[in-house]
Amino acid sequence: MLKTDSGLLSTDLDKVVKPNVVFLQQCGLGACDIAKLCICVPRMLTTNPERVRAMVACAERLGMPRGSGMFRQTLQPVAFLSEEKIATKLDYLKKTFRWSDAQVSIAARKYPSLLRTSSGALQQRSQFLLWEVGVEPAYIAHRPIILGYSMEGRLRPRYSVIQFLKANGLLGQYRDYYSIVMLSEKVFVEKFICPHKEAAPHLTEDYATACKGEMPSNFGIASENW
Repeated sequence: MLKTDSGLLSTDLDKVVKPNVVFLQQCGLGACDIAKLCICVPRMLTTNPERVRAMVACAERLGMPRGSGMFRQTLQPVAFLSEEKIATKLDYLKKTFRWSDAQVSIAARKYPSLLRTSSGALQQRSQFLLWEVGVEPAYIAHRPIILGYSMEGRLRPRYSVIQFLKANGLLGQYRDYYSIVMLSEKVFVEKFICPHKEAAPHLTEDYATACKGEMPSNFGIASENW
């Protein structure tokens, strides 16, 4: 932490560092939690204690109570973001994903890193999930971690594979898109690529190509809503 925040050595230990540590402990964070938080936000211990209290208040207004499992993760994106910027991002999320106030609150609580995700990345995922995959806004709001995955490396290639399998009668039992996205790469390949080497010998190569951001002609099929 000293490497990332040299100001720690020059900060008043009794007036700044210790009060911040004590306050974070009062918020339900253990020593390990505080250490992890400070690795991500090195200035957490060296900033004005009133500012740290403001960060906590902001996290609470987002619906994340002190001591909850996601409290530390929520402090990371709200640290050093003004309330105005947070409000602007929440409004953008509502418009982009067609969320209600309740839905954007759910999404922010479940995946606080949304507040740090670029507008361009959010717009790209919104267009893909709402219009190509065809899921409902509420579906995304309750599974917002899906927005943290790569479009080229995971979201689109896996969707293309599943659509190809469905179109060719190879998918079998209905699969939920979110559960497919959440599979590890190894498990996804074992479940959806390897079993079809004879019926679709090109699938392995096509999937690898899709993961590079290119769309194989074999995947150029009409989308179906999930």
